[in-house]
Amino acid sequence: MLRRTSLWFCLPLFAACSGKPAAANEDALRAPLGLESVQLVTAADNPLTLEKAELGKQLFFDARLSGTGKMSCSSCHLPEQAFTDGKAVSTKDSGKDNTRNSPTMYNTGYHDRLYWDGREKTLESNVLAAWKGQIGGKPEEVATKLTAIAGYKTAFQAAFKADPNESTIVQALSSFLRSLRSGDSAYDRFQAGQKDALNETQQKGMALFLGKAACMTCHMPPLFTDRLYHNVGIGMKAEKPDIGAAAKNAFDDEKKTGAFKTPTLRDISKTAPYFHDGGTKTLAEAVQIMASGGLDNPHKDPLLADRKLSAEEQAQLVAFLEALTGNQKFVAPVLPN
Repeated sequence: MLRRTSLWFCLPLFAACSGKPAAANEDALRAPLGLESVQLVTAADNPLTLEKAELGKQLFFDARLSGTGKMSCSSCHLPEQAFTDGKAVSTKDSGKDNTRNSPTMYNTGYHDRLYWDGREKTLESNVLAAWKGQIGGKPEEVATKLTAIAGYKTAFQAAFKADPNESTIVQALSSFLRSLRSGDSAYDRFQAGQKDALNETQQKGMALFLGKAACMTCHMPPLFTDRLYHNVGIGMKAEKPDIGAAAKNAFDDEKKTGAFKTPTLRDISKTAPYFHDGGTKTLAEAVQIMASGGLDNPHKDPLLADRKLSAEEQAQLVAFLEALTGNQKFVAPVLPN
């Protein structure tokens, strides 16, 4: 069972669970500027706590979770690149390539369904599938390994009152991902009243975004995604196109052929290359594709249209999108030995 949970409602819970001063918990888990009103999607059996999030942070960077012991979750989700990896598609622990681009992990806790095609209905199921499929994790073996590490055993007991196992490892990782939220961008500061936060070009770009370019039809603030699935034509001319959300293990709906989740535009300047196939190298190119109405194919979403933007207007849009870069500080964890 999933539920949307307001972080402000849960702050007293963090203090009660952690045994630490409430202020410390609020600083660590408070929603950033611009996202205060948005509710996280949480699991009823996995309430978010500081202990779980901090433990999940360690696990996210620990290669001991992988099959070879050489790859961690962070291998494909680098903090300095807004938790993407800068590649068209990442390489799995097995050495094989993925078929889709690694998306940002920022604000993933706000989504009802996960993966580009929406096939996973909870963050926990997404984490488990990626753990096994991407980094080749074997839950029972990893749990035994972590239990033998004093620092992890203590941390799991503090967070779950239980030793490491498949469920607690997945819940800790999911908690960390829910804590990864990007806001406090120049755009957010402008909206909060700091009128010099956006320069003239960025303000013109924002006007285009909200008006003539109609970007906000699918990239609705404050998350800058509608969390829905659209066919924009990317990859549809391939010999065997990726059918995306139409797949049986996703929505099993032919009408969604070639449709993929609307990506968030927050931190978009850090997450190149773009689209589900990672085939578009620059933000300017991605804007040009979308402003011209996407790529024609029989399943293209009718919401897309050529907005007749000049080169100057497209550049203004790019400038605005760059103003959606968050102001998050991230410090990598120290791993238990």
